[in-house]
Amino acid sequence: MAAAAGAAATAAAAAAAAPRSPGAPTAAARARRLPPLLVLLAAAAAGPGAGGAARLYRAGEDAVWVLDSGSVRGATANSSAAWLVQFYSSWCGHCIGYAPTWRALARDVRDWAAAIRVAALDCAEEENHEVCRAYDIHFYPSFRYFKAFTKDFTTGENFKGPDRELQTVRRTMIDFLQNHTDTDRPPACPPLGPIPPSDVLSLLDNRDGRYVAILFENNSSYVGREVILDLLPYENIVVKRVLDADEAFLEKLGVSSLPSCYLIYPNGTRGLMNIGKPLRSFFSSYLKSLPDVRKKLISLPEKPNKEENPEVVIWREFDRSKLYTADLESGLHYLLRVELATHRSLAGAELQTLKDFVTVLAKLFPGRTPVRKLLETLQEWLANLPLDRIPYNAILDLVNNKMRISGIFLINRIKWVGCQGSRPEFRGYTCSLWKLFHTLTVQAGTHPEALDGTGFEDDPQAVLQTIRRYIHTFFGCKECSEHFEEMAKESMDSVKTSDQAILWLWKKHNLVNNRLAGHLSEDPKFPKVPWPSPDLCPACHEEIKGLHSWNEGQVLLFLKQHYGSDNLVDTYAADQEDAHEGGAPPEGGEQEQGLVSPEKPQGEQRAKSLRPPSVLPPRPDLSQGLQLGLDGGHQSCGPSDGKSDITAYLCRTKWDHRSTFGKTAPLCFNN
Repeated sequence: MAAAAGAAATAAAAAAAAPRSPGAPTAAARARRLPPLLVLLAAAAAGPGAGGAARLYRAGEDAVWVLDSGSVRGATANSSAAWLVQFYSSWCGHCIGYAPTWRALARDVRDWAAAIRVAALDCAEEENHEVCRAYDIHFYPSFRYFKAFTKDFTTGENFKGPDRELQTVRRTMIDFLQNHTDTDRPPACPPLGPIPPSDVLSLLDNRDGRYVAILFENNSSYVGREVILDLLPYENIVVKRVLDADEAFLEKLGVSSLPSCYLIYPNGTRGLMNIGKPLRSFFSSYLKSLPDVRKKLISLPEKPNKEENPEVVIWREFDRSKLYTADLESGLHYLLRVELATHRSLAGAELQTLKDFVTVLAKLFPGRTPVRKLLETLQEWLANLPLDRIPYNAILDLVNNKMRISGIFLINRIKWVGCQGSRPEFRGYTCSLWKLFHTLTVQAGTHPEALDGTGFEDDPQAVLQTIRRYIHTFFGCKECSEHFEEMAKESMDSVKTSDQAILWLWKKHNLVNNRLAGHLSEDPKFPKVPWPSPDLCPACHEEIKGLHSWNEGQVLLFLKQHYGSDNLVDTYAADQEDAHEGGAPPEGGEQEQGLVSPEKPQGEQRAKSLRPPSVLPPRPDLSQGLQLGLDGGHQSCGPSDGKSDITAYLCRTKWDHRSTFGKTAPLCFNN
């Protein structure tokens, strides 16, 4: 089987990598010629990064330059053109909804490419996680401008427009080009500033064999500059713009309305252009259609667009009435390893929000024991840190179990089950977050003792308010975050009991579904309808005087059952050894370290094992640390009693309480 999978993967890769001549079939078409079994084997062998990746922008189909971790630096560094790059996430609903506008913008300004190019980079792609961190992308979509001839690495300049409408972005592109100096302006871009009337007089005597188009407009108009850029790749024509300050001069030329175009022909004849409407599209179209005005043979660099792999999606059959471990763990993986990674370091309110959210997770997450144990280890580590700022990489090291603690792990790949969509960009992470948040509110209501000693006990809003702060601080989709905050401000303070907290989140989730119904981010195979549906919970639905009504008592019972521990199933959950990819496997092998996957408990044993981890097995005691030498010297980092694996790791960590990023003394904790 392994040999067959390897051969299939090789065949599919060869089909995708083969050079494509004009008229040749695409990689997807070539892959479709493979036998179906080979295609499925190839997808399985290729792993999570292949095939099923979501694509809002497609090479060869859109005018957008599609960048990735291997091309973004080379494209924008020392480029002869400026760049406008959208850093987006293919799971972000706002990004999905905005994609048609971005495609339309790229088509609209495709003739400007020698001066400025419109690109996109998907931060949800696993291979792009690190590069999005390097460019300090915290929210999606983020828009960055890169000037031409930039030699040193830069994260770019943020888009500064009042909105993201196509016309607004197009105008800010012009402003950005005009902000270049004469020395770094793209060489293909002519000066966009207005010329004085005195220069017009010399143009009237034009005899160089080219057309000269002079756009007269007011100071606030962008039409002249847009037409100049529209004609950028055309030869035998020059376009200039003049402002309307000198009324006598305008009158002399017969210009009575703005904007107007005065055209000087190669033979010296001249006069006002007579076009249907004084609009950019009319001016540009007319000028492009003039005799002998034709496109230049401009040699642009080849677009750094990768040809798509065939999108092979292996469907997993699932029961809509069940809650799947794979969805919750995949969501945790993305949250801890990708979304948090957009913050290079955490301090102040951000750090406190993370601590509180991890506390809620550690106490209430009802998943498998190794994952719960990891969350509790992370929670205790954060609680014991004597630092007011920590680098994200320190958190990542713990999540990846670099300290080699036995019996803890979190899978480092995504496997959606109940959250899978009919296309890769549908559902996924946002679906898993909703499921996680509902699970936390239900667990807080059914197991309130799990929060004892956390400072959250006896506070029915504690879990909701922690979720609210997490979304506000870390959730990548900025517009989604703002919508949630609006809902929270409106009514979250009215929650007085844990049952009300469960119902509050359910009501707001349905409100969001209603708002997004029909949106481009809606999966047509999973329409956004009021939930739970009548087939899932008949007792939840009633009719009062012919109108639908919710029986909230029955809804509450359903939510507690659906998001309860007994309804969580491990079908499709990743094997434990898969977690070692990208992390450090335990020394001595899995069997020796006790990292073999525990048998799946059944019946009563299963129910007990999935309760909130207030009764977890013994874990490393973080309070047992080594003393720093009183003379400033440092003792060895081996734990004195052999119990504290994490303490030994913390001793090896290369930063101390005096400097978050210092490379001085190792720090051991002793409370």
